[in-house]
Amino acid sequence: MTERKKTSLVNKTNTQLNRRAFIAGTGAAALSFTVMKPELVCGAAVNSKIKLGIIGCGSRGIWLADLFQKHGGYEITAVADYFQDKVDKCGDKYNVSPARRYTGLSGYKKLLENKLDAVAIITPPYFRPEQAAAAVEAGCHIFAAKPVAVDVPGCNSLAASAKKAAAKQLCFIVDFQTRADKFYLEAVKRVHNGAIGTIAFGEATYHCNRLSINANPGTPEARLQNWVFDKKLSGDIITEQNIHALDVASWIMNKPPLYAVVTGGRKVRVDVGDCRDHFVGLFQYADNVGITFSSRQFNGHGSKPDGIRNRMFGDKGVLETQYGGQVIIRGKNFYRGGKSPAIYKDSVIINVATFHKDIIESRFDNSTVAPSIRSNLVTILGRTAAYQNRLVSWEEIVNSKETIVADLKGLKD
Repeated sequence: MTERKKTSLVNKTNTQLNRRAFIAGTGAAALSFTVMKPELVCGAAVNSKIKLGIIGCGSRGIWLADLFQKHGGYEITAVADYFQDKVDKCGDKYNVSPARRYTGLSGYKKLLENKLDAVAIITPPYFRPEQAAAAVEAGCHIFAAKPVAVDVPGCNSLAASAKKAAAKQLCFIVDFQTRADKFYLEAVKRVHNGAIGTIAFGEATYHCNRLSINANPGTPEARLQNWVFDKKLSGDIITEQNIHALDVASWIMNKPPLYAVVTGGRKVRVDVGDCRDHFVGLFQYADNVGITFSSRQFNGHGSKPDGIRNRMFGDKGVLETQYGGQVIIRGKNFYRGGKSPAIYKDSVIINVATFHKDIIESRFDNSTVAPSIRSNLVTILGRTAAYQNRLVSWEEIVNSKETIVADLKGLKD
């Protein structure tokens, strides 16, 4: 599959956020390569690098492959994507043999026939559960993009794959940037330790400009190239992008909501796909704690604030976070925090290094998976409430058997 080209999420005057990232800046230096223990990685010999396959060679796939390469502890030995040009661009850049470049919807299956130690899955979310399950069966460690799925059965499949991975002594990491950032980590830890006291209510917002179109709509291949605008392939914007803001709220609350009441529509961006261009709603938690939520993906005409932001209000203080901007706790237990303008790149560098360290040190707790799935389910809760225009409970969502099926007719296997 292919990742869409990186595009701006906010006006240039806003600068902090683009389609997949805030402006990255120089980035932190990658951690140096660590000598491998041969018993820890299937097929790896002493002092060898982790043999890595890239599944999804779009702009983000190639960008992420570059971070794996610069780390020093990985060797990219196989690549797969639906499109031949994407595979060749990635393969040429990282000197992958033409014999190990695979295309089509099932290209990842051929990739997994190689003796790989690990795979990075950066395909449209619709395909991730199936590809992760196959990778675990093949004995590969997994580095997966978020969100992990577009529906509840997909989330359950990911959970089962992670459980099987741990049993097979395989690492499985989900790449959320905020959860690797030092300011977010410290601030949330302090909130959990009572820094803002009893939580009263919160806010989660993701406001950005419209996304660019990768191909002229009208063909199956164009649909795949424009997958981010496709409800079934992406899970809609509330799942594919807004999960960043809802994940921070879920992390802070450290428990699922009771129910959600959400609305939304498609009123401004109507020229491609079928995703909505905005959502607005309420996620109700226990103890009468409500978290309001809003998102848009169209021109805000200079309105502020923009970007990915969260605020949590308590009787002793307020936590404020901004992706790429200030993270701070105001009030009795003041925490100055700081800014991470290069969070998009720096935190992925950390996750790439953590993945490597987990593998060589035999750490198979796979602790990023469960909270990632919970946040994924929160987005599906909100999406379902909006689509059905009614209050939807958490219990209803976690018990849902509804499977999203994308019609892939016209695409080559």
